[in-house]
Amino acid sequence: MTLETTTRSTHDSIKHTEKQRVIFCDFDGTITANDNIVAIMKHFQPPGWKELVKQVVSRQISVRQGVGAMFRLLPSHMEKEITEFSIQNAVIREGFTEFINYCKLNNIILLITSGGIDFFLYPILEPFDIAHEQIFCNASSFKEDTIEILWPHACDANCDNDCGMCKTTIIRSYPASEYTRILIGDSVTDFAGAKLVDTIYARAQLIDLCKESQLEYIPFDNFHEIIGSLEVRLER
Repeated sequence: MTLETTTRSTHDSIKHTEKQRVIFCDFDGTITANDNIVAIMKHFQPPGWKELVKQVVSRQISVRQGVGAMFRLLPSHMEKEITEFSIQNAVIREGFTEFINYCKLNNIILLITSGGIDFFLYPILEPFDIAHEQIFCNASSFKEDTIEILWPHACDANCDNDCGMCKTTIIRSYPASEYTRILIGDSVTDFAGAKLVDTIYARAQLIDLCKESQLEYIPFDNFHEIIGSLEVRLER
């Protein structure tokens, strides 16, 4: 065996033992430039929504309680109008298409972990090459007088935050012993998950929360910056 063969064999062995990278990416305010739930509330102005948002942001009530209560302020017969507004209002953050392609090319598992709702999230993501199995979000029902939010991804026994869509539960299903875990987010709904992962890409409120808790983070404005950072880390 030559030195070149030995070196190549050792390199291949190291590559083989590297942990699989998995990215948990938020949707509202992260993939999209705006928060779609807040945009819906601002546009349709149901009485009492502003106070509910304040209570969620300040953590006086849980995300599940707040989001559920906000949508119960809206009548179910407005389903089509609200859905169309959400799709037309959504602005995708720069570089997202390239980011999806980068993850595919580099064998990175990409999961969309969102506190958003299926009725607007699936249509907005439909133009992108993302399977439904990669998307974790809340569900909805328009069968009653007002919109009801359903919670198919509720907290497990290890989480008592009453998240609604529990990002930490999903993160824990990818154990740190087997995966390098990366989170991309912007708000309080990403904070509990940020405490569990190896790398945090943060913007907006999540930056402030990371600073308060002395969590290391990488700020970003677009997905091109995240690609560049991932590329640098891959080369280390």
